[in-house]
Amino acid sequence: MKKFISIISAILLASHLVSAQTLPDVKVEDISGETVSIRSVVKDKPVIISFWGVTCKPCIAELNALNDVMEDWLTQVDFDIIAVSVDDSRFLARAKSMTQGYGWQFHCVFDKNQDLKRAMNVSLTPQTFIVDKSGQIVYSHSGYTPGSETELLDKLLEISAE
Repeated sequence: MKKFISIISAILLASHLVSAQTLPDVKVEDISGETVSIRSVVKDKPVIISFWGVTCKPCIAELNALNDVMEDWLTQVDFDIIAVSVDDSRFLARAKSMTQGYGWQFHCVFDKNQDLKRAMNVSLTPQTFIVDKSGQIVYSHSGYTPGSETELLDKLLEISAE
């Protein structure tokens, strides 16, 4: 029975690894207005990537919750957070001022042409991903309800233990 469970676990792990997608190499704008590759922001550690918009109240609630727990989580696991605004150029200035106004302590980038949004098949916000240290997308979730951010910590701990 133990051998059977080991074989099933190996099959499930292999199917997970095969189905994992790589973070696309798409250009976004950083807070200073420079164009950067999203991959250049992801550096050798797990990353939470959260897509948001200025009119999306659940997006703001999720990012505020992540900002509140980030310092505590960093004592348990080394990771980054990237907030990706999907607002077009009409709302770009508002998105930038909101990131500063909320005092988010993580990277904020701006996908004003929505190239990254399309490349990652984001249809609704908030859409949250976890990318492992090798650049593989290992988790995805749409929507936000208070407390659901703990799923993110659980996944971060899981992939950091591998």
